[in-house]
Amino acid sequence: MQRQQRFNLFLDYFTKNFPEPETELHYSSPYELLVAVILSAQCTDKRVNIVTPPLFERFPDPESLAASNAEEVFTYIRSISYPNNKSKHLVGMARMLTEQFNSEIPTSVEDLQKLPGVGRKTANVIASVIFNQPAMAVDTHVFRVSRRLGLVPLTAKTPLAVEKALLRYIPKLLVHKAHHWLILHGRYVCTARNPQCFQCPLSPFCKYFATNVKIDVFHS
Repeated sequence: MQRQQRFNLFLDYFTKNFPEPETELHYSSPYELLVAVILSAQCTDKRVNIVTPPLFERFPDPESLAASNAEEVFTYIRSISYPNNKSKHLVGMARMLTEQFNSEIPTSVEDLQKLPGVGRKTANVIASVIFNQPAMAVDTHVFRVSRRLGLVPLTAKTPLAVEKALLRYIPKLLVHKAHHWLILHGRYVCTARNPQCFQCPLSPFCKYFATNVKIDVFHS
């Protein structure tokens, strides 16, 4: 099967069955989403959603967070992975927002990456979710699912290589949705361990299923 055909089948399925996907992080403003995404690095969305309500109550905007310090922020996010580093990043991010961006979240991936704690993946998430830009954030789920399905070649061994390969075939208007489709599929169906291949609606055109699962069944 040609790669373009796999993309067409993937996009067709989700467009019909899950047309309006959303992030599972809870937020009510671009600032809150930025904070939540920074906290979500190597941490579950469920844990982040537990931590952020009191954090946002104490720091409802960049100004209040910028006026604080890492020690105080730490007390709110101590149960998050890497709380020491993330506390420093959040305060630094808020201070740069207030001092250089008039407390407004930058719209470009390049400017977003200038903020402490914001790498390419986080910047792409903000650009995609808040501004509906054709930015593809590649986390562990996107990386795994896109390679298993055969949407990207196995030679794409870095997040950036996977990002570029996906953007070649996904229409710009669907990139921000495809990001969520891949993440959610990886989170609940195409899991790292014990993927639910026989319950997966994508198995008819999945390269992993064709080359691994069917063979295992045949020889069992």
